[in-house]
Amino acid sequence: MIDTSPGTLAFLVVAGLVAGAVNAAAGGGSLLVFPSLLAVGLPPLSANVTNSIAQWPGYLGIIAGARHDLRGQGRRILLTSAVSVVGSAIGCALLLVLPSAVFDAVVPVLVLLASAVFALQPLIRRWTAPTPGAPDRIGTLLPSVFLAAIYGGYFGGALGVILIATLSLFAHDSLVRLNALKGLLSLVVATVTVVYFAIGAPVHWPAVAVLAPTTLIGGYVGARIARRSPEAVLRAAVVLLGTAVGIYLLVSG
Repeated sequence: MIDTSPGTLAFLVVAGLVAGAVNAAAGGGSLLVFPSLLAVGLPPLSANVTNSIAQWPGYLGIIAGARHDLRGQGRRILLTSAVSVVGSAIGCALLLVLPSAVFDAVVPVLVLLASAVFALQPLIRRWTAPTPGAPDRIGTLLPSVFLAAIYGGYFGGALGVILIATLSLFAHDSLVRLNALKGLLSLVVATVTVVYFAIGAPVHWPAVAVLAPTTLIGGYVGARIARRSPEAVLRAAVVLLGTAVGIYLLVSG
């Protein structure tokens, strides 16, 4: 359990605002909220499920701002959303069925992996530059989104980065439109985790009550401020924090 002192609440408010803005500007905001919850005293498993639920409103805010870029993607949205629902449900089930010791052992690797993927996002964008007008590679797109959704249901750090890389590889469209789809699929995965974790996971609801509205505000309004800052600065801060948390969990475990 964590205390509800003004200092702790203020810390979580700032973490939620910044995470929401980072999610809208570059992705990877969950890598800020997760260590923030660890810092205020939550164990890794509780921090993970609390983080997953708290991120949901932020994705909703992002979709509200990008809804126009989703037009004309009906079939793509339907297919990728369907496999995302199934994949994220499997990820959630694995998280709750497997012993917490398994998550405690795996989470440092997942944090370091997510930090590395986030650091390489500019290179991934160049390697997977989308080709507008070409047909989607459905045979590889859907299995790849399915695996990404399993990861998102189980942990979710840097899920947006993994999704945009997958979509850019196998769904040929402009990056702006694929980024909007990435936000929608992130919302789908987050919705499944909210339903699943609300039933039987060790969610810290007071922390959710603080973080949920702040990630929404950060995702919708704070993104304007974040976009005025150099993306490289935001990326470096998230990567350094994620790497430090991963190494700490690896050593302390």
